[in-house]
Amino acid sequence: MKLDPKRSSYLPTPATLKRKEKLSEHVSLFVFEPDNGTLLGHKPGQFIMVSVYGVGEAPFSVSSAPVPDSKQFELAIRRTGTVTNAIHELEPGDRIGIRGPYGTFFPVQEFMGKDTLFIAGGLGYIPLRSLLHYQLRHRDEFGRIIVLVGTRNPRERIFTDQIMELGKRPDVEILETVDQPDQCWEGHCGVITTLLPKVDINPENTYVAMVGPPVMYRFVLSGCEDKCIPQDRIYVSLERRMKCGVGKCGHCQINGLNSCIEGPVFRYDRIAPLKEAL
Repeated sequence: MKLDPKRSSYLPTPATLKRKEKLSEHVSLFVFEPDNGTLLGHKPGQFIMVSVYGVGEAPFSVSSAPVPDSKQFELAIRRTGTVTNAIHELEPGDRIGIRGPYGTFFPVQEFMGKDTLFIAGGLGYIPLRSLLHYQLRHRDEFGRIIVLVGTRNPRERIFTDQIMELGKRPDVEILETVDQPDQCWEGHCGVITTLLPKVDINPENTYVAMVGPPVMYRFVLSGCEDKCIPQDRIYVSLERRMKCGVGKCGHCQINGLNSCIEGPVFRYDRIAPLKEAL
């Protein structure tokens, strides 16, 4: 959204829930639209602050791609606490407050003409979905799209219908795995790093976009190193606990970097030396 320099950066803008959809036992998709009729104006990888009136405020990555002719945007949210529980109780027509979008984003211009390897662990698919859908909307401008998705178990998989449709596209290569299969799971088993040997890439023509739980990064980055992917072609999103969203409170600092304004999307070679980053 276009920011008014006279308006406090802490003052939320009202938005209305248009639709919600259950994705798994604890995760639902929420479609909102700003009440002032403006575009959210986000870029893939950015986040917004969502406030539920009388309850509190929390940051969430935008999961939808920016679309010039649509004022609606999507958030996929897991129940984890007071604010997220309150959001899950919302019904279409209910209103929230939003601030942002904030933070850095995946450099889509840099990715153009190149192959992209998406690596999504757990809920990491949510922010990567914005970049993935952007590339699909501008398919001719990008090279191969390779998507690796890892989930703890089949019950926690999200966007299953969309992932199945992606698997049918000839221009998308998608591999999925679960750590702990159940009796019905017929796909690949193992942590997400077990998918890396299955993909053949050109390291000089490939960018990596990865988001996942902290424990995932060290092992996946080692796998990327084995494939000779340069560090300056790897982008990671580090979702620390943003509180203010504007670099004032210091709650999300990583060795002096404010993750809310200098992140959450970082080029790997810029944070590799920071002990607290990964």
